[in-house]
Amino acid sequence: MSEPERKSLAADAMSVQAAIGARALSLGGHDDFNQGQISWRRPGSSKFSIKGALVGFDEATPTNFVVACVDPGAERDKMAPPELPLHQAIYETRPDVSCIIHSHAPAGLVFGALNQELVPLTHEGAGLQRLVSRFELTSNTVLDMSVGRAIAACLGSGIAVFLVNHGSVVVGKSIRHAVVYALMLERACRLQLDALATGREFASSSDTDVVAKRDFIFADLSIRSYWEHTQRRVLRNSPEAAAW
Repeated sequence: MSEPERKSLAADAMSVQAAIGARALSLGGHDDFNQGQISWRRPGSSKFSIKGALVGFDEATPTNFVVACVDPGAERDKMAPPELPLHQAIYETRPDVSCIIHSHAPAGLVFGALNQELVPLTHEGAGLQRLVSRFELTSNTVLDMSVGRAIAACLGSGIAVFLVNHGSVVVGKSIRHAVVYALMLERACRLQLDALATGREFASSSDTDVVAKRDFIFADLSIRSYWEHTQRRVLRNSPEAAAW
């Protein structure tokens, strides 16, 4: 990508939001060196922006995103991450998705390897119950469209998919939705793992409460408030982001 293009991205509010999202993922435990990606697109666009291959969530800035095409036959930026086909396949399949996050967050990785389903032990578990699937075809790096499309098919209309022995993928209709859902998934997995480790039975919310929680806790206005808190937390930990 040319320097003028990078500067153009830096001035783009969506790239700023995505960079803040990347820093938030780092604070939420999603770091694994420079691995993992966050990508975003405008609704209906055949192009998207994705965090460059050499940059970690913890150090991403708006200029670290490169432009990619949903079309797998298009020329790719040399700084695009190897798992570009994962994002291309999901954007190809899900026109409602505007942001994709793939990470190796530890609790999600461990939980995904268990033969367990998320239950409404927590508010987060209530929101994500039955919206997270498990992909077991391969645990390798997603380097081709056939695997990417298989993951997209496994994701279906859901919010997330565990890539068993690999990590997880979370999607959202906006950057803020995807980031908040990814942070919630990691917390739900971690707390359910803690409960399972006790070896004792534990309570879960009723179906009635699950519906009520989803209507209130996961309403768009609620997600916006979580995102605004997330931004404030990022700015406290990365004050330089205020200048983006």
